[in-house]
Amino acid sequence: MEQRGCTPHRLCDVKRVWRRNRGLGRGTLFLYEYWLYRFARYCQTCSLDQRAELTQRGAERFACWWRSHGSRRRGRLEVAVAASRSALHAWACALSMLGEPMPTWNSPPTSPCDSRFQSFSAYLRDVRGNPPNTIHKKLEHLMAFYRHRRLRDSDLPIRLSEIDAYVVACRKRLARRTVADICSTIRGYLRFLHVTGAMEVDLAASVMSPTIRTDERPHRALPWVDVQRVLHAIDRSTPGGRRDYALLLMMSVYGLGAGEVIRVTLDDIDWQAATIRVKRPKTGVVFQLPLLPAVARALVDYFKRGRPAYTPARCLFVTMHTPYKHLASSTAVRHILHSAARRAGVTASFLGTHALRHAHACRQLDLGVAPKVIGDILGHRDPDSTSAYLRVTSDRLRELSLPVPV
Repeated sequence: MEQRGCTPHRLCDVKRVWRRNRGLGRGTLFLYEYWLYRFARYCQTCSLDQRAELTQRGAERFACWWRSHGSRRRGRLEVAVAASRSALHAWACALSMLGEPMPTWNSPPTSPCDSRFQSFSAYLRDVRGNPPNTIHKKLEHLMAFYRHRRLRDSDLPIRLSEIDAYVVACRKRLARRTVADICSTIRGYLRFLHVTGAMEVDLAASVMSPTIRTDERPHRALPWVDVQRVLHAIDRSTPGGRRDYALLLMMSVYGLGAGEVIRVTLDDIDWQAATIRVKRPKTGVVFQLPLLPAVARALVDYFKRGRPAYTPARCLFVTMHTPYKHLASSTAVRHILHSAARRAGVTASFLGTHALRHAHACRQLDLGVAPKVIGDILGHRDPDSTSAYLRVTSDRLRELSLPVPV
């Protein structure tokens, strides 16, 4: 270990935070302390303030200094940057959790919206009332379309033949619903260009997209036996396993979607009344569900031996590594589901996060629950939305041997 004259700021308190957050092993803790002492010596040599230098840019400057000072230090600079940056980032997050005023670690992210899309972005926000996530998705669609045009060296105004070629190229690698969403974005952008006078001809009506029929096929749901296999395959001896089990259990027994379960906060659980408050992401409707005993036991186990003790996030489910923040999107939930299914040996081409929601609805129908009750739990406004699950369960009648009338 480095000389003790250069001590990292509040090292003992930081190590206590790391240990109580349970996300770091002994080897990782030793490696982090290894880099912290070197960083402290770097700040002392260069007369720098340790806390002020705990940023991503400061970590890169330290790695360059450490790599250049010493005749026996070999290897690529990128390796030193990556190895030291994780340790310094964990240090900065721990100090922030201890109440220390810390500079922002990352530089402000650059917006994907360049100058040509700024007015369209403002239109989506101010006129259409789209949320930031929707605006970001639409701008990503347009950026990809313009990258496609640039590859073809097209500096001319947008032509319908270019749009058709792009839609065909997207259909070769993307699902129909995704391509239809892209076409909707392009139509809205073309309509905006025509209304604002940037295009003389309105091409929006001529953009053809894949046809998506409502309930053209039944929802694809996992058999309930496979859902149980997935839950039993989760290793609940680790902090991450306890989180994953509680998360997937709530999705299975309540029929929650990924967007709903990642938004549940600590304040949404009423232990005395034994209820959980859930908010629909799309409609904003808030409803309460009973806190079932199995879910309560899984949550208590997660709180006591899984969830990091020091985290600024109030969300129920958080990441198990620095900076211990809320799960950002359904992608994280899908990764958890896929990992558990792989360990359980469950394979399905439709294994998305809604598979558990569909499995819950089909299970309730098999148990004889009224479709109206299932629709209320799932948040369906239209009874036809629930009737799609009746088509799934009716397929099982084909397995029955019925007498043929003569």
